[in-house]
Order: sequence, then C-alpha cells, then structure tokens
Amino acid sequence: MPSWNIHTAHAERLLAKNGADALGICDVDAFLLGNLLPDLYVGYMVPNISKKIKYKDTHLASPDFVPEPRFWEFFERYGTPGPDGKVSDLVLGSWAHLVADHDYNMRTNDYLLEHGIAPGTETRIKKQSDFDLFGRTLDISLSPHITPEVLRQCATYSPYPLGEQDIRQAQEVMEGIVRENSENHLDETPPYLMLTDEFLSSLFEQVTNRIRAGLLAYTAGDPAWGARR
Repeated sequence: MPSWNIHTAHAERLLAKNGADALGICDVDAFLLGNLLPDLYVGYMVPNISKKIKYKDTHLASPDFVPEPRFWEFFERYGTPGPDGKVSDLVLGSWAHLVADHDYNMRTNDYLLEHGIAPGTETRIKKQSDFDLFGRTLDISLSPHITPEVLRQCATYSPYPLGEQDIRQAQEVMEGIVRENSENHLDETPPYLMLTDEFLSSLFEQVTNRIRAGLLAYTAGDPAWGARR
C-alpha cells in the first residue's frame, strides 16, 4: 500500500493546484485526516490504538497479496450528501485514500504480470520498499490539526466510530512522517528494487488526476462523482 507520505503528497498536490474550494473541501484539516483514516484501525501505522478493524471492512477488499480496495463501493455506502448538501471532508479524504490504494495496487499487479514476477513474500517486501523510497522523493509539509471542527466531523463519521485519542495519535504519527520525509528526503532517483521511477511517477500523476476528477465532479453536483473508475 502507498505510505502516508504518498497519500499526503497527493492531497497537498491537489490543494496547491486546485484549492480547497474548487474541490469541495470545507475543512482542509479534516480532509487531510480523512486521507489517513482507512489505515488507522488496521493496526500497522498507529501504535496502541483502542481497537482493531479488519482490513476487509476498512478498505472494502479481501486482504490478498496486493489487494485492490473498492473505492466505488465506499462512495456508494458513505458518499451521500447530508442535510447541508455536503459530504463530510473526512469521507472525501477517505475516498481519496482508497482511490490511491486501488490504483497503486492494481497497476502493481499489472506490472508483476507483465514482467513475469511471481507473488510471494520477497515480491511484497520489494514492492513496499519501492513505495517507501518513492514516498521519500516527494515534498510534504502538512499534517492535520485536531480542531473542534475536525472532532465534530469525527463524531459523525459513518464508516465506523473514531476515538479521539486514536485520532490524536494518528496526527502525531503523521507529524513524525513529515519530519522524517524532510530529514531523509531523496533528491535523486533512488535504487528501486523492482519498480521503476517512470512507473511510479506516472502512477502518481494518474492517481492525482483521478482524485481531482472525482472531487471536481462532486463540486459540480454529479451524483456519481465517487464511482468514476
């Protein structure tokens, strides 16, 4: 799966190029947090969380070798606007996270098939190492602030209940990732183990464009904004 630095880089690219208003984002901190939420309760990213939720429930995908989360199903379940005519920024961010997970993993599965690379533990480790290296080539600077508005949206998050302490711990983890990405930033193409810079760079643009298209469709009032494949 893409690391949180990659998810945040997508969010930052969208905000920098389009702006929150054009994308239908009311609260940037909530959107940034939403981009992390699907991983919160899986048990890998945040230590000492209050509970665990199965991957198949947080990502709507079977935890296969390289799973492909069904972001369109997440949209169908949770993407309906509320009484104010808006979808919560947490849901928009979570949807964006699942779009990224789906596309990175789908394209990686295609890459493995095209290059005759067999699945297995070694391949999985190489894939994740390459994702991590690529994440360190990206510039990120934002982590979500846990404001009263963010907590208000957390209290009404539809997919599953969110604990305030869990949210605050996720924010601390993200702050550490931002610092680490800056301190260990890679200015040159790293020595990837399996994937290539061309593959990862083009994939980053593809995912950014897919998320952008969905959010712009949302602001335009398209009822099927999150089902675009």
